[in-house]
Amino acid sequence: MRRDLKGYFGAEPAPCWPDGARLAVSFVVNVEEGAELSIADGDDRNESRYEAIEEVRGVPDPCMESHFGYGPRQGYKRIVDAFDAHGARATFSTCGRAAVRLPWLIKDAVRRGHEISCHGWRWESHAGMDTETERSVIARTHATIADIAGVAPVGWHTRSATSPQTRALLIEHGRFEYDSNAYDDDIPYLEGAHVVLPYAFDTNDMRFSPGGGFVHAHDFSSYVIAGFERLYAEGASVARMMSIGLHLRIIGRPARIGALEAVLAHIAAKPGVWIAPRRDIARTWARHHGAPS
Repeated sequence: MRRDLKGYFGAEPAPCWPDGARLAVSFVVNVEEGAELSIADGDDRNESRYEAIEEVRGVPDPCMESHFGYGPRQGYKRIVDAFDAHGARATFSTCGRAAVRLPWLIKDAVRRGHEISCHGWRWESHAGMDTETERSVIARTHATIADIAGVAPVGWHTRSATSPQTRALLIEHGRFEYDSNAYDDDIPYLEGAHVVLPYAFDTNDMRFSPGGGFVHAHDFSSYVIAGFERLYAEGASVARMMSIGLHLRIIGRPARIGALEAVLAHIAAKPGVWIAPRRDIARTWARHHGAPS
């Protein structure tokens, strides 16, 4: 695998966002509930990571399933209400099996103007997956989400590690315009005509998990706002994009949702910020930086 450790160093592109915005902000809501590994669903093991880490082997784990159930039952409504209050549109990065379990949620998110993208079939890494299996997983996920959402998805993000062939398979599939399987920049970049939109694990509510560093709501909002302010300042002269990662079952908790509301209020008070679904960011980048047709 080729590694590029230089990136745009010494030649960072100028801003290109609509209406002269100096920063593109992408909120990503991960929809994984119902797609976590579960022996009860026929998987070979149960998911072992939540806010508590406990591995139940060989038998179904109703406790873990109940933890994941909180997101769609309560968290989702709090999150979309916060977005609606500020006119913000997000990307709902959705596992195929979760979409099958939550068609009402997917349809509601589309109705509100949000993007639905692909997050794998199950909530799992693709590391070590053989090419034919992965090709099938990509096709199945895309077809299922397109059918349920009523809009064909154009973006992909794998949980944790991809395989070496993931991006090539996404390009081969022909319906994906971007992927978020990178964490190496604050600027989008191109691989041919395919856009890579780097994602981030630091400005992400996953850090409320054990050992992640976030405990109180203000831990999340303070950290995210600090990142926003830095990128906003840099965006006066060079292209900058910020990703903020969310999960239904994490930020949607009563003691945490205020953090998302605080971040949205802070961003909304700043001029020259473009909050957009990732498909719009990818298309804008391709239009300004892609090869002429």
